[in-house]
Amino acid sequence: MYAVIETGGKQLKVEVGQSIWVEKLDAQEGEEVVFDKVLLVGDKELKAGTPYVEGATVTAKVEKQGRGKKITIYKYVAKSGSSHRKKGHRQPYTRLSVESINA
Repeated sequence: MYAVIETGGKQLKVEVGQSIWVEKLDAQEGEEVVFDKVLLVGDKELKAGTPYVEGATVTAKVEKQGRGKKITIYKYVAKSGSSHRKKGHRQPYTRLSVESINA
């Protein structure tokens, strides 16, 4: 059984037992998170929502809160001599373990 959920402005296909990385959620490690924005549930038959499947939820447990690897942004304007800018960014994330899909 699998489901497609919406979280953090993105859509993710999830299965029971899968570990997923999503945009940072306001939850502590060990807490359960319930997603009610389920777009699709697939098993022997397919249930598609308009836009969400009514009564369907996905339950996941928070494994870890963290920040991703650092990426470097470097802006440069050619031939100006002094116009450059270096900046770094680390995107926060939440790692979840999918426990159940209720359709």
